Amino acid sequence: MNGVEEEDPIVYEIAVVVPRRNLKLENEGYDCVEVLVNEFRNVGFVVERVFGLHDEFIKLAAPLETLGRVAAGLNMKKTTHIGVDLQFEWEEIEAFVRQSDGSLFSWCERFQCYRHLIHETVNKKNSDITLKFDGKEIQWEPGESLLQRLELEGIVKQVFPLHDETKRKKLLRSWALNWWDVTTQPIDEINVYFGTKIAVYFAFLGMYTRWMIFPAAFGLILQLVDFGSLKLLVFPAFFISIVLWAVLFFQFWKRKNSALSARWHLNFSSGTSHGYKLSGSEWNCLQPPMELVKDSGIDKTKEKEDFQRYEWFGYLRRCRNDAIVILSIICLQLPFELAYAHLYEVIKSDIMKFGLTAVYLLVIQYFTKIGGKLSIRLIKHENNESTEYQADSLVYKVFGLYFMQSYIGVFYHALLHRNLMTLRQVLIQRMILYEVFENLLENSLPYLKYSYKKFRAVRNKKKREKGSTGKIQFATRVEKEYMKPTYSASICEELEDGLFDDFLELALQFGMIMMFACAFPLAFAFSALSNIAEMRTDALKLLVILRRPVPRAAATIGAWLNIFQFLILMSICTNSALLVWLYDQEGKWKIEPGLAAILVMEHVLLLIKFGFSRFVPEEPAWVRAKRMKNATQAQAMCSKQLLRSISGGDKAFGGYTPRKTSYGTNKTD
Repeated sequence: MNGVEEEDPIVYEIAVVVPRRNLKLENEGYDCVEVLVNEFRNVGFVVERVFGLHDEFIKLAAPLETLGRVAAGLNMKKTTHIGVDLQFEWEEIEAFVRQSDGSLFSWCERFQCYRHLIHETVNKKNSDITLKFDGKEIQWEPGESLLQRLELEGIVKQVFPLHDETKRKKLLRSWALNWWDVTTQPIDEINVYFGTKIAVYFAFLGMYTRWMIFPAAFGLILQLVDFGSLKLLVFPAFFISIVLWAVLFFQFWKRKNSALSARWHLNFSSGTSHGYKLSGSEWNCLQPPMELVKDSGIDKTKEKEDFQRYEWFGYLRRCRNDAIVILSIICLQLPFELAYAHLYEVIKSDIMKFGLTAVYLLVIQYFTKIGGKLSIRLIKHENNESTEYQADSLVYKVFGLYFMQSYIGVFYHALLHRNLMTLRQVLIQRMILYEVFENLLENSLPYLKYSYKKFRAVRNKKKREKGSTGKIQFATRVEKEYMKPTYSASICEELEDGLFDDFLELALQFGMIMMFACAFPLAFAFSALSNIAEMRTDALKLLVILRRPVPRAAATIGAWLNIFQFLILMSICTNSALLVWLYDQEGKWKIEPGLAAILVMEHVLLLIKFGFSRFVPEEPAWVRAKRMKNATQAQAMCSKQLLRSISGGDKAFGGYTPRKTSYGTNKTD
């Protein structure tokens, strides 16, 4: 088996960027880059060096045996054929489940091994080693990682993942450029290539778009057909149907999410929230500071009090930070939003209204950046259990900013002025401008940045080689990838990647079409078309415009699910208010049979929202059956192994040997 794996073509998945320079022959043995390359080979990497216009690229590939040894050393847990996660052992390789493409390790697991290996290049001697780089001496201390030292010295510029050209081109043909299959996506191939987090996002986007067909068709009928006096019955029916649609969609999404986790063998323990596999450093974050444990000693009562105090102080700090964010939004952002809404109501010219909305969308970007920086500083003072908990906390805080920006002006027009035409005009402008603005940020700006970097690199090369008259081109793909932008978030790159902006766009769209569904039913059709285009543009963005993202092993959509659920509750309240407004056009607000029916309907829908979780199970029956079967098999195997250990006597228990008495019972020596 190992022989077959060794015959597979070498795939370089990581690149290390260092400056290109002219190396003198007498200094080769002491050059820090040469030493780094030798260290990479010593830890098991296959190394290829590529020279670009300005930089040198060290491409790294790890054979299967190297990855297996590192995974065993990291105590990595993998799913076995009986469905139980066990610590990986290289000698027992056949016991572990492979990926859908036949590979033993997923992209997330391989990246974790790569990251460990490249930092294993440590000085194992007892004294400093003097290295040189362009006449500069660098002291490599004992036990220090050479890569980290060179990063601090500015010699190693970047370490980034590389695209696999064979798989990338295959995904381009079957996914990004396949416009015939409107909502069909190769989710398993996406999971293999990009990792679980991105695959879960596209699975959610595809299912969301398919389910959007029903409200889009219903909304299109309401927009095109004049029901006359029947609209007081048709609009409540539409409102009830889209609430039921949203509730059912998220219940069935939980089922699909559970099925995907079972299909991809994502068996996470109860201790890891949101389906994240915690590393050793993240697991340490789950524990209180060591001072509490050391000071508590053997006093169990005091130890319990210390743990409780640490836990509740963390909750209080989190509540304090949330209160700061909420008060900042109310005191600083709310007046700005109300001023914009009032100006929009006062201005009569449609062109000026459109221009005012465009300027407003630009200005709120600075508000968001300021709020994002404030949120990040507050999160650092919270006792979050892991990096992913910090990311969820950031999502909640930043979405609060966007919620105020996106909806407070619409609430102003809907509930205060009660002008249906103005409300529809605002919704149309918001949705169109927001989609255009987001597409510019997501696709056009990264491509322009990439083109400018290529132009600047060629221009600088021509300046240095003034006698050169030929055309200068990039000879290697790795240099082109180096110049591409990263898949990063607009708020905090340390905690989130580009999926933050993609999920934020979906959440804001969902809130806009749900909360004001009765005012503008056609918005569902517009969103369905937008999401169909979004799937392809996001795929092209990941495969062509941006670098290969760093994988994240998240099995769910995390905090965004709670945000979508919150928006459903808000939509029940806002659409009930809109129906009251349509029914009570004179503004008398009398509790007549129609208004009373709307209030009753609101409470019934709230009850249905919370009752459907019982009606639709979150886990399919086959997933439950498979889990129970795996648990039964694991229990049977453990029981047999335990019986063998008991029968082994001294070998199993280290001298603790049971002996039989005359009564048939066992006594111990």
